[in-house]
Amino acid sequence: DILIDLRKVRMVVESMKEPALTEKPQPSIAVLPFVNLSADPEQEYFCDGMAEEIINALSQVKGLRVVARTSAFAFKGKSEDIREIGKKLNVETVLEGSVRKERNRLRITAQLVNVTDGYHLWSEKYDRDMEDIFAIQDEISLAITEKMKLKLLGEEKERMVKHYTEDLEAYNLYLKGLYFRRKVMEDDIRKAIEHFNLAINKEPDYALAYAGLAYAYMLLAFYAQVSAKEAYPKAKQAALKAIELDDQLAEAHESLGTVSAYLEWNWESGEREFKRAIELNPGYPWGHFHLGNILLYQARFDEAITKIQNGLDLDPLNLAFNRNLGEAYFRAGRLENAIETLQRTIEMDPTFPVTHLYLGYAYIQKSMCEEALAEVEKEKTLPKPILDPQIGIVYARMGRREEALQILRKYMESSTKEFISPYGLALLCFALEENDIGFQWLEKAYEEHDMWMFQIKIDFLMDSVRTDPRFKALLKKMGLEK
Repeated sequence: DILIDLRKVRMVVESMKEPALTEKPQPSIAVLPFVNLSADPEQEYFCDGMAEEIINALSQVKGLRVVARTSAFAFKGKSEDIREIGKKLNVETVLEGSVRKERNRLRITAQLVNVTDGYHLWSEKYDRDMEDIFAIQDEISLAITEKMKLKLLGEEKERMVKHYTEDLEAYNLYLKGLYFRRKVMEDDIRKAIEHFNLAINKEPDYALAYAGLAYAYMLLAFYAQVSAKEAYPKAKQAALKAIELDDQLAEAHESLGTVSAYLEWNWESGEREFKRAIELNPGYPWGHFHLGNILLYQARFDEAITKIQNGLDLDPLNLAFNRNLGEAYFRAGRLENAIETLQRTIEMDPTFPVTHLYLGYAYIQKSMCEEALAEVEKEKTLPKPILDPQIGIVYARMGRREEALQILRKYMESSTKEFISPYGLALLCFALEENDIGFQWLEKAYEEHDMWMFQIKIDFLMDSVRTDPRFKALLKKMGLEK
């Protein structure tokens, strides 16, 4: 009884203490894509670019958490309540707006909304000429920092209002390049390359356009029927030019990092460039994402998962980040986590490239071959010469050897006329226990710098040949023997 009374006294005393001061939450904002009110639906790229420029400017402000573009743009075209969007993105404010573009005139509206009560903290309309677009972007960004009572250091303000070109035509071409590059289909990536090159022709010192061009060439080797050997010199040249023009640009270091890691297999250089991108812009999610990827390909699984998760913290609805987190899980043997993450990504967008393939890989590792085949056959975004050998691998695992052999023969024959990933054919050979032929294709993949070769160390489809001296020699040549 005495003990009970003492506990009651302690509880009363504790309740009388002053409540602990709660930390003030970090100011946060999501910039939604601006609605296109123009008669021309093709002005969509311009509206997207308007919002993205404001995101980039606000990301320079220390102490302000800015939701990354991909997550904010997940609500494009949806009529969700601003307060609901704010809750989903975990922000206290949301900027929304619209653009009407007619010939050389712009009418832009923007309003900053408090998520808690839907109250408009600030709103403004701009009726200006097109040549004032950069000034309008600066005015909106600075008005937001003022309304959110954020103190700007001189260098922060300088970075916020920095423009990488004053040439309106070059700027428009760059925005179109970004718009097409994000579609990640072969035709769109080629259009992106065309527009970045046109922007550079108009503005030869346009660092952002060079960074965009380098990244587009890297994507072309990853998603399309183009050898990395063909894409590499153009990607490297563009990335180095971006750095030469502006070595303080995070996107330039990101582009050089992707070339170093994915096309050169220079892991140290890639890691250094991605870390530099993060140092220059800690809120730039792609730096964290790519750093996580190259740690993954070196079998540094825990570090990789942490870094990809860091990217997701900044950009939670980014499909590539969610997909690659699922990949990191299945590469690390955490199959249940992988399946859950990849299924969630597919729920967000069933058409996002390579997600069904990775889910199929996870099912293969669980010996769920029927489920694996169903998923791989749903992968509609990859060209058939990349996808079909993956289907052949599942056939081989299911004992459907003749069907797998038919696929192998077909693409070995067509490889004399068009680019076929030698890495994919090597995997199919190993699945069929045709190891000598498989190593011939793997050597060819090495010589051609096949884009998929960077996953050789962690690819479970290589497990049957991992102890072969030829495999160990390849790992050594790629700097992955540790």
